[in-house]
Amino acid sequence: MKRLALAAATALAGAAGLAAVPAIADHHMEAAAPALEEVLADSRRDGDRARDQYRNPAETLAFFGVEPGMTVAEFSPGGGWYTRVLAPYVMGDGKYVAFNTPARQPAEGEGWAKTFTAKVSEMLGAPEGRINAFEVGSMPEDMASTVDRVLIFRSMHGLNAGNMADSVLKTARQLLKDDGMVGVVQHRAPDGASYDDYGARQRGYMREADVVNIFEANGFELVESSEINANPKDPANWESGVWTLPPTLATGEDDPKRSEYLAIGESDRMTLLFKKAY
Repeated sequence: MKRLALAAATALAGAAGLAAVPAIADHHMEAAAPALEEVLADSRRDGDRARDQYRNPAETLAFFGVEPGMTVAEFSPGGGWYTRVLAPYVMGDGKYVAFNTPARQPAEGEGWAKTFTAKVSEMLGAPEGRINAFEVGSMPEDMASTVDRVLIFRSMHGLNAGNMADSVLKTARQLLKDDGMVGVVQHRAPDGASYDDYGARQRGYMREADVVNIFEANGFELVESSEINANPKDPANWESGVWTLPPTLATGEDDPKRSEYLAIGESDRMTLLFKKAY
């Protein structure tokens, strides 16, 4: 598979982490959305910015073709790291949608969607309908065929292990316009890795071919791949999986190799763009 390096562009569910969402200037949604450079430089992202060198948000969103005014759906926003970039960036004339796998308890899921929507809307001063959230299996009918981009960041390993990939990608197809696309960033297993080590066994990494196969089985085809989020320092063979590296550093402060993990940084990642195959 051809991997393309992209030049630098000029440009489940922790609602509490969303308090730092950058606000649109003067909280007037009618005003133009800020430039991506403004969003990334906003002081409310001060706690997020250390990760930019590994997550490359400007280059990644440029590769995915995300632009102001689009309707963008993010799967499993978690603490909101990418939400704090995406929502204010697209919100001039666009919309931000979050969706997640079903909660274990129905009340928990309903609470998440409502809390998430309210929190982000409040932080942005967004009028009704500009921010939405729902669980897989409960997509509002009026969202069908309205989304320009679905983005899935570092979640495919969990979906694969939990047998949820098919249902999430079915939802993605329902959300997308005919010319809409799915952007994926995923921890990448080493070249030549076996499925027993990186598929059947949960390490957080996946083989690139397996990710492509899952998408193809769900009616998508690969458009392009990029090395934007590659990290050649990461051997991706940690006994404790990807969580060995920052930001998790799961082996603890007493691990004698902690300085090695910090020097490596975050994981080696594939960056893939898919479109509907039919």
